[in-house]
Amino acid sequence: MSDINEIVARLKEGETILYPTDTILGLGCDAKNEDAIEKIYQIKNRPSSKSLIILVDSPKMLQDIVEVPELAWDLIDLNEKPITIIYDNPKGLPASLVAEDNTIAIRLTDDLFCKKIIGKLGGPIVSTSANLSGESSPKVFKEVSEEIIKIVDYIVDEAKTFVPQFTASTIIKLGLDNQVKVIRE
Repeated sequence: MSDINEIVARLKEGETILYPTDTILGLGCDAKNEDAIEKIYQIKNRPSSKSLIILVDSPKMLQDIVEVPELAWDLIDLNEKPITIIYDNPKGLPASLVAEDNTIAIRLTDDLFCKKIIGKLGGPIVSTSANLSGESSPKVFKEVSEEIIKIVDYIVDEAKTFVPQFTASTIIKLGLDNQVKVIRE
């Protein structure tokens, strides 16, 4: 069993982690650490023009980052699987996390393990699939690329025995004008 305090200390030092999320195995870091975010892009060999998802642990944390349209609360409450929503005009995040159109993808996680990490860190964490860019997302640890295992700073113990309950999250773009666009089901 991983020590949450150790994970958070590593995140605060700018380290990257391989960890279980509410959907699939993820690569993560402190979402407010520019250098750590850059490491995630390097690990995945992903162009920085493709923005990353972040996880928050509470409605308050979500509202501290974006203006949340009323429809978003309905989508979060009604969805049966984890949902990531792309919001307009985020504040307080490094530019490398914000897409060119000034949006950010955020998931309000229900996963207790993720909530503990985020709560202790006191801010959001990056959550991107633990795969090289363009490859399929690993469902279990043995499917994670050796390249990623070698370069990530820390592998959370629970990642090694993780069995996903869901596939990747649904992604919906929700503008302040309440226009809804499904990006991934």
